[in-house]
Amino acid sequence: ENRQLLQHRMGHPARAWVKTFGCQGNVADSEKIMGLLLDMGCEPAVSEQEADIILYNTCAVRENAEVRLMSMVGELRRLKQKNPTMIVGLCGCMMQQEEVVQQIRRSYPFVELIFGTHVLHTLPQMINRLLKGERRVVDCYEGEGRENPIAEGLPIQRSGGVQASLQIMYGCDNFCTYCIVPYVRGRERSRRSEDVVREAEALVAAGYKDITLLGQNVNSYGRGLDEDVDFAELLRKVNAIPGDFRIRFMTSHPKDATERLFAAMAECEKCAPHIHLPVQSGSDRILRAMNRGYTAEKYLAQVDLARKYIPDLVLTTDVIVGFPGETEEDFLDTLALTEKVRFDSMFTFIYSRRPGTPAAKIEDDTPRSVIQNRFDRLVESAGRVSAELHRAQEGKTFRVLIDGTAKNGDYTLSARTAGGRLVHLHGDESLIGSWANARIVSSNTFALFGEITE
Repeated sequence: ENRQLLQHRMGHPARAWVKTFGCQGNVADSEKIMGLLLDMGCEPAVSEQEADIILYNTCAVRENAEVRLMSMVGELRRLKQKNPTMIVGLCGCMMQQEEVVQQIRRSYPFVELIFGTHVLHTLPQMINRLLKGERRVVDCYEGEGRENPIAEGLPIQRSGGVQASLQIMYGCDNFCTYCIVPYVRGRERSRRSEDVVREAEALVAAGYKDITLLGQNVNSYGRGLDEDVDFAELLRKVNAIPGDFRIRFMTSHPKDATERLFAAMAECEKCAPHIHLPVQSGSDRILRAMNRGYTAEKYLAQVDLARKYIPDLVLTTDVIVGFPGETEEDFLDTLALTEKVRFDSMFTFIYSRRPGTPAAKIEDDTPRSVIQNRFDRLVESAGRVSAELHRAQEGKTFRVLIDGTAKNGDYTLSARTAGGRLVHLHGDESLIGSWANARIVSSNTFALFGEITE
């Protein structure tokens, strides 16, 4: 029915455009949204300007994302005036925040479709209501009593290439005091292992060679399921699928990263020797204030244990600078921990206040200039360590997966080592999607540069 109604409204097959903000979880949701739209008879639009349906899948993690979104939505007004039959919609995490939704309703009357993360699977019904005459359809999360289901079997329109993401769970139960995710994504729910394995098998059959298992905290996978399976066991099940492919995963929470996980990683030959283990701070006082559930000492012990099981482990992390109340001493604890661990790469952030989270209520008079100075010192340290670790790879040969093009001097291809390190190579685009042996000839802070060998 939607196919006919869309054709009648637009006068031609509707062209759909989905723009994604935020994490890989949002990217996976957008692939389902586009899959549902194509299932209704839509075609992918070649640009936003030519689209008949525009959906922005939003992120609520950073404060400036909200400002940026409002500016971009305002610009859509011109497109709507030019094409009055166009459907403009907003979805995702930001649409789970009541004050944002109210602002959209007041300030942007041309936004006809607003929905949260939990009702993505009902998109055809929501669009049907619009096509049958409702002026605006809004379906956003309204509290603890609302069911947050897992919808299996949705059509997925992946972007192609050699890498694919596979959602194994949704939501989060951790309630770190700075983080809005549990409030906008709901409580933790794991998919049944047979559904995960079936989707992974389909990805391998379709030619994907690099599969990332996604969850806010993959280490707590399996809780609440009526089957006896944890994340380590899920890794083994996916590893048992025939084929030449790699398994990655993110994100791991340090409080739940166990010896069972490290043992499974070492045991599974397809599992990448890489773990992203966000430490966030090296100060026990700040870690308590963040409600992270571990100490710096416990984190360091986990790193030692992981490296014992996986000697060639590539370790990456997230660090927040400027959490409310952070002192210079707290920051120096963080700097000392990162220098001791020597992360291959660090994703560093200045604390972003999120209304509705416990940390947002903490008073803090630390000048922005002081926080920026600490941030710059951390970035300098992280860059120096990354450059040193990359330099140590020079002269080595790695089996890499060539996954795309590069524009870095005369290097034309990008590839990844098993540990996820970026490698730039010379070669023809026809090599994309293939494995190669690459000898590393030089490096910088961010990448390795290699030559393909026989």
